[in-house]
Amino acid sequence: MNYSFFQRPSRYINSEYNSVGQKNLSGVVKVALAFPDVYEIGMSHLGLKILYKIINDLPYASAERAFSPWTDLEEHMKKNSVPLTSLESQTPLINFDIVGFSLQYELAYTTVLNMLSLAGMPVRSEERLNSKKNFPLIVAGGPCTVNPAPMAPFIDAFLIGDGEDAVVELVSAVSLWKLEGDGKKETLLREISKIEGFYVPSVHTQESRIKRRFITSLDDSPYPENLIVPYASIVHDRVNVEVARGCTMGCRFCQAGMIYRPLRERSPENVIGIAERSLKNTGYDELSFTALSAGDYSHLLPVIRECNRRFSGSRIAISLPSLRVAAVSQDVLREIRTIRKTGFTMAPEAATDRLRNVINKDFTEQDYEKALTSLFLEGWLTLKLYFMIGLPTEREEDIEAIREMVMKALHIAKKNTGKFVNISVTVSPFIPKSHTPFQWYGQIPFDEMRGKLRYLKETLSSKKFKYKGHNDEMSLLEAIFARGDEKLSPLIEKAWESGCRLDGWSEMFDFNKWSAAMDSTGIDVASYAEKQFARDEKLPWDVIDTGISKDFLYREYEKALSGEKTPNCNKACTACGLKCAGIPLGSSEERKFESAPACLPSAPPGSAKVRVRTMFSKTGRLRYLSHLELVTAILRGLRRAGVSFDFSKGFHPTPKVSLGPPLSVGVAGEKEYFDMEVFLPFNIEATSKDLNDTLPEGIRIIKMGIIPMNEPSLNSFITRYEYRIQASGNGPEYGIDLLNPISNIQYPVIVQREGKDVDISPCIEDVKIIEGPIAGTAGPYVKLILKDYGNIKVRIGEVAEALSGINMRELHITRTALYGWKDGWGEP
Repeated sequence: MNYSFFQRPSRYINSEYNSVGQKNLSGVVKVALAFPDVYEIGMSHLGLKILYKIINDLPYASAERAFSPWTDLEEHMKKNSVPLTSLESQTPLINFDIVGFSLQYELAYTTVLNMLSLAGMPVRSEERLNSKKNFPLIVAGGPCTVNPAPMAPFIDAFLIGDGEDAVVELVSAVSLWKLEGDGKKETLLREISKIEGFYVPSVHTQESRIKRRFITSLDDSPYPENLIVPYASIVHDRVNVEVARGCTMGCRFCQAGMIYRPLRERSPENVIGIAERSLKNTGYDELSFTALSAGDYSHLLPVIRECNRRFSGSRIAISLPSLRVAAVSQDVLREIRTIRKTGFTMAPEAATDRLRNVINKDFTEQDYEKALTSLFLEGWLTLKLYFMIGLPTEREEDIEAIREMVMKALHIAKKNTGKFVNISVTVSPFIPKSHTPFQWYGQIPFDEMRGKLRYLKETLSSKKFKYKGHNDEMSLLEAIFARGDEKLSPLIEKAWESGCRLDGWSEMFDFNKWSAAMDSTGIDVASYAEKQFARDEKLPWDVIDTGISKDFLYREYEKALSGEKTPNCNKACTACGLKCAGIPLGSSEERKFESAPACLPSAPPGSAKVRVRTMFSKTGRLRYLSHLELVTAILRGLRRAGVSFDFSKGFHPTPKVSLGPPLSVGVAGEKEYFDMEVFLPFNIEATSKDLNDTLPEGIRIIKMGIIPMNEPSLNSFITRYEYRIQASGNGPEYGIDLLNPISNIQYPVIVQREGKDVDISPCIEDVKIIEGPIAGTAGPYVKLILKDYGNIKVRIGEVAEALSGINMRELHITRTALYGWKDGWGEP
């Protein structure tokens, strides 16, 4: 497939470093890990990476990835009857034994149905079960499964809770069924229903109670250290080390804080070991410590200090996700800023002490001021603040206080920096979630929600701040599916049939289609979103037992309404129903780490430098990389190979590695170049070999050489370009569409640039039609030599189309050589 026709083709090309190769895709059970969103969202999800490792480590199974295509590729697939396939082997999803979806977000539900349909499968479980065809087992996991009701008619089995152990038991059951079973899917589903943590709608009843699975030790569980390194820029494009799972703070609105209890911490030695090996195996230059409350990890400061000691010479930046206000420490900030400052995020959620007591958010105005002062004193100039509206018992003064809190941040910033500070404010409507103290409380009426968001937008939109309000219509849908029952499944299906998918993307979300689906199905969504449940009323999600008792949750609800706080359960047991006594919750005692030699490249103090010019090729599927993606792939390859390159000085140090003139997306290059300044000692032969061993297939080092430090840069030297152009297609007529117009070039050659006619004839030095076959094709090709002329720079796409009348995306274009002038034309 020619991916040049689609947005961000690097989403689809596979061949990423550390992905499972074809020879390893064996085993009795084949699993497709399907994420109901596009590549850059799905590849940021840690759970997918953990399961990918666990399954591929099993001798009897293999796992591949599948993501939703963007609309342009989806349209092509439907038009040409191309089924949805896995990324690794392009195997149709319908040919897998298990297709596992990760349900992270309620607005992904229509995308699940869309991916099933694109794969050629009925969307409803009953239809698949009753079909004579042998469809894959469709499994779903993730936080949304704690209320499986709305998606129950579409999913064969739900995994509730942690998947590390449960997925092995699932794959083992499928393997045994394939080898020794009766071949009936009903038999397999009955066996799966016996595995703790699995809810099977066709087997279990509403009277069943499915216990959530959770692992007791992070240190004893598998963790990926050979992360797949994407070409496309993903949302969380860094090494992420999960330092803890669960949270002890007890925020009453937070579903994750409840359903991921109890707190389990990874030992600091394990955290540092994972970080070190992951950085070495991937070539990333940023490390993030993740948890629901990373700032509360009991070993955070000593771990960051040790990572800085080991990795600072390699310019590895350290970042943390959103922090609790009270967890912001000046010592931690000082360590993080050592390499470079990333943006900083704080989530006050509520703007008054009274409302923070209601939601059990543990900080005061004094804590807020202290955190901001520490942040700006340490030099941060970018801050994001998150707030919610529509919280239980909210008053007008709580809304007004949001602006006051944001203004306070601005004043503290000016006082401590004297500079302009980028302050972004995000406001989201409260979504009452299942298995939380607020599960009985309905969402505020839609018009009231919209009015509050409009008021804050008017109040906070100015040159001083960047305001972003979450879409109110999306929030309404999130609420109905978070609290809904199985009667909502026709709405999901009807909305999908109307064209809804990728609903989490603002450019894709169409509430008119959802409204039409509501009218068609007769479902009153407001009644679901705003519904107040009685204490003893049966809830749609009661089939799931998270381990947190309903009595505890209701006590917390009552305490919320009276403004009474509950202490951190790390300090005193709150009797939530979980048995945490045997699970260590971490200790803040100082750890002493064994001295370890740096495993990442760094320059010895006072080292001499040389400038190295490298010739390389970019071919095969990697011709679809953009220039920025190619630069990133090379930099990460250099890091993996242990090349110690120099950095620029200043606020954001960058590698002193520069590539020659960019290649357009879809254009291959046989002799491309990059320069780098590296520290001695430097062995050309060994480095070339190491780089070729660590660079992805499609990028190959051809040769290296040391050049003078004052040699002109590649982009200032290179002004002449040689291309080989072949037409698409094959057979005896190959190339006729290309050759006919090129044989009759009409000069001058005029193109449009910025709305003006430009004569690019002086850029066309030579055009030759070569009759012989090349690169495994049967037909002729065009050899084209171009050069920059004055201020007119060569653009291969417009030249190729001007000469042939064919869009460059329909041509096979390879840049075969680059030249500059120095007493005659010569290669760099």
